[in-house]
Amino acid sequence: MLTQPVDVVEWMFPRLPRSAGRARIRFIRQAFEWEVPVDSAETGLILLSELVTNACRHARSPRDRMIGVRVLLPNPSLLRIEVSDANSTLPTIRNASPSDESGRGLELVAALATSWGAHPRGEGHIGKTVWCELALPTPANPHGD
Repeated sequence: MLTQPVDVVEWMFPRLPRSAGRARIRFIRQAFEWEVPVDSAETGLILLSELVTNACRHARSPRDRMIGVRVLLPNPSLLRIEVSDANSTLPTIRNASPSDESGRGLELVAALATSWGAHPRGEGHIGKTVWCELALPTPANPHGD
């Protein structure tokens, strides 16, 4: 069972392909520290990986711009992942055909997350934040629905 109070961690990564792997390592360590159930941590790992990979591949911004990752545990029944980049174009789900080799990342996020969305970053910041939330199992809700 989750024993940590509300908590937040933030990391910055360069907009490079290896950043998704580095974010996954930090995320899984944090999920373990927060005692997130293994199944939920694995799902969160997939969600984080998709969002960071999308920011690295698709955010049209200078290479020197960093990607911000923020992971929150606002209460014992919810995990929130936010990824910010310097591109202001909000993402949309593509309708990838069966023969497409990519383009299904946000479909996967929509299927696995309890909810997801994107919004422009706050005043004084350029770019956008793409976020997702994952319901976590609790004694009253063992399936995290």
